[in-house]
Amino acid sequence: MNDLNSIVDAAKAAFIQATTPADLENAKAQFLGKSGRITELMKGMAALSVEEKKTRGAAINVAKQAIEVALTDCRQALADAELLKQLQAEALDVTLPGRQRGQGGLHPVSLAQERIEAIFGSMGFDVADGPEIESDWFSFTSLNNPPNHPARSMQDTFYIDTKGDDGVYYNLRPHTSPMQIRYAQAHVRKHGGEFDVAAGKLYSGAMPEIRVIAPGRTFRVDSDATHSPMFHQVEGLWVGENISFKDLKSVYLSFITSFFETDALQLRFRPSYFPFTEPSAEIDIMFESGPLKGRWLEVSGSGQVHPQVIRNMGLDPERYIGFAFGSGIDRLAMLRYGVSDLRLFFEGDVRFLSQFQ
Repeated sequence: MNDLNSIVDAAKAAFIQATTPADLENAKAQFLGKSGRITELMKGMAALSVEEKKTRGAAINVAKQAIEVALTDCRQALADAELLKQLQAEALDVTLPGRQRGQGGLHPVSLAQERIEAIFGSMGFDVADGPEIESDWFSFTSLNNPPNHPARSMQDTFYIDTKGDDGVYYNLRPHTSPMQIRYAQAHVRKHGGEFDVAAGKLYSGAMPEIRVIAPGRTFRVDSDATHSPMFHQVEGLWVGENISFKDLKSVYLSFITSFFETDALQLRFRPSYFPFTEPSAEIDIMFESGPLKGRWLEVSGSGQVHPQVIRNMGLDPERYIGFAFGSGIDRLAMLRYGVSDLRLFFEGDVRFLSQFQ
């Protein structure tokens, strides 16, 4: 029995000295493995008599159970020590304030659009919205774009490859200008006017002025540092009985100084050509201070609404006249926030977008 007690004591000592689970398993093998000391004692029982086997076997089982208990205790002790070590390494200071989920913010283009809507709203302009999939008539024909105009080709415009219920092909709108026609026609009907553009019947009665902007997404086959296949545009329209370029200059100057929050800029109208306006002009601005000081920057196309476009609105061009302009919201946002590459707006990089929250 003394030999069994010494084996149990040796096993307990070996288990206690183990500092890792691997060391503990190696110590276990010395006593309970295939060649362990307890196993060897069990093999030696073959030479004993029946009575000796009973006595010796019972004693060896008691010793084996004692060793297994000691092994289990040491395994638990090692596990507890590892857990304590992990808890200490990952200790939390419960007195610190909790971590709140980060709050999102508006996209810089959305911020710019909201600012544009607020500025023109303060000048009495309505904000109109319309379909992003348009018919050829609203996208081009109603705006005095002839059938052979290059904007109708696949080079500039995305077309839907199936016809609509009316039998015509549709496109993703290349500008928000179709809303000029849609809004004006709805405005005429709203105030009791009747017209039939196809039959040449136009409205020439008294009617409140049309004053509206149409911001929204537009689509063209174009992509580089300053162009994107999807971009944002704001169209402006003011139609009445006596609206001139003077009003256009006054309105746009008020808008641009409010948008950039500075009077230290100059406005320039540069002669140009657009099918839907006559005469037409590009609008350039030049800052008198800051990193863009002294450079003329194109920000908009504009002009007096073409008489044919007035007719397509359902109005008599002999009585009604007005101006229109179209500005890139993305371009204005780039200038306001100092962004050099348009593609940054659409890549979804949180590091970039978080600067505007």
